[in-house]
Amino acid sequence: MQPAVEAFFALINPLNRLAALDQPSPCSEQIALSEGARQVSYPQLLAEVNRRGAQLRKIGAQRVALALDNGIDWVLWDLAVLKAGLVCVPLPGFFSAAQQRHVLDSAGVDYLIGPLSEHLADWGFREGAEGLQQREPTEIAELPAGTCKITYTSGTTGQPKGVCLDAETPLQVARSLCQASASCRVQRHLCVLPLATLLENLAGVYAPLLAGARIELLPMAQIGLLGASQFDLPRFLGTLNRVQPHSLILLPQLLLALVSAAEQGQLLPTSLRFIAVGGGRVTPQLLHRAEALGLPVFEGYGLSECASVVCLNTPQQRRIGTVGKPLGHLSVRLGDDQEVLVRGPRMLGYLGEPAPQGEWLGTGDLGHFDGEFLVLHGRKKHQFITAFGRNVNPEWVEAELVQQLPIAQAWLQGEAQAANVAVLVPRFTNTSDSQLAAAVAQVNQQLPDYARVHHWLRAEQPFSAANGCATANGRLRRNALMQHYQSAISACLAPEFSYGDAP
Repeated sequence: MQPAVEAFFALINPLNRLAALDQPSPCSEQIALSEGARQVSYPQLLAEVNRRGAQLRKIGAQRVALALDNGIDWVLWDLAVLKAGLVCVPLPGFFSAAQQRHVLDSAGVDYLIGPLSEHLADWGFREGAEGLQQREPTEIAELPAGTCKITYTSGTTGQPKGVCLDAETPLQVARSLCQASASCRVQRHLCVLPLATLLENLAGVYAPLLAGARIELLPMAQIGLLGASQFDLPRFLGTLNRVQPHSLILLPQLLLALVSAAEQGQLLPTSLRFIAVGGGRVTPQLLHRAEALGLPVFEGYGLSECASVVCLNTPQQRRIGTVGKPLGHLSVRLGDDQEVLVRGPRMLGYLGEPAPQGEWLGTGDLGHFDGEFLVLHGRKKHQFITAFGRNVNPEWVEAELVQQLPIAQAWLQGEAQAANVAVLVPRFTNTSDSQLAAAVAQVNQQLPDYARVHHWLRAEQPFSAANGCATANGRLRRNALMQHYQSAISACLAPEFSYGDAP
């Protein structure tokens, strides 16, 4: 077993923790994992992880895919694969069937933990030893030495890319996160995001385990997240008020829904001590709204290539409008073009590609520092240059637009154009053009002229993975949007066109 793994399991052993704190032994039965009526104590967790790890070694598993819904078993199998020194490949349920097959084939998965679906049978899986799904991979890709987890990024174009991680890097991130949130004394964390998401896997499982906390686990449908993009707010609020968690990890759109519900008088739990938000740009306006409600929201920033979190605001060091300070185990600086560069523990490489070279890893994100706090501008590759030579990061403007109640989704384009055009998806079917126009005007008041929405179009349908205009987790596919709306944008910019001109 790798030293990092051995140290991790030693730290989550309650007997070690109790000895250090000089606490009596009954506390050793503290609950580690809870899923409704089912509960697993810390000693039971360690024993079960050992049992399952031995089972995997006995059957000769090498690369194990996890295809379970959120729950206790997901966590136990993930830890068992880690303890056994095998390679874990989380299989996101929000990936399409084609993407899932790409993950399984490219990673050379030989065992899968999850139900045997028709797709899996078509891809060569059969029920094998111990009820696990087994196959003989046609190709077994060579992995960088030390790989223990392959996490796939959804990306905005092409197939997902496999990020190869060793054991040390994720556990270092978990230790830094545990230290950053220690003052909040989180004793109960509710996993909201899919556990196949690296952020929830590390910040929602590994870090709470290091803190000796209790992790509340429920199937995604009970949380209120249905499929790739459907969200049941009443169910989500009901779960929060029933579980009364101390901490959550939210995407910006989930935070927006939570804040909006609270502003409309919906009851929120009184237990919350630390709400981490990341995965996309969060507007200062939304964070101020959350603060006014007394919600302890802390924005962060990370990427899979650095095993998730890189920067984080904390109760002691927080500045709205920034993604916080770099965590203690790494360093961050800016390149000549303002690209965010990271030095420290990081991926071993992309699956099937040469290992990254150089001391500093380019993130593809643009930003600047406000003192020691990092401020992000948007993706380097998404930046466009207007006909007047102005650089615009569309994500900045899009994030402001979707803060307006009438607008659910927004895409901004202005490359080599004299004016910027936004394609807007109304939040409600009965949203009128005048309401959209008023929302755009409200946003434009806060933007410099070169970044304003000069014209807008009503989208034909929501941006989704089904129509190719967004990824499974909601990121815009900008090239696909451009191909689809290019003619409409050209017509919009014609001199005789007047519909949708922004005030």
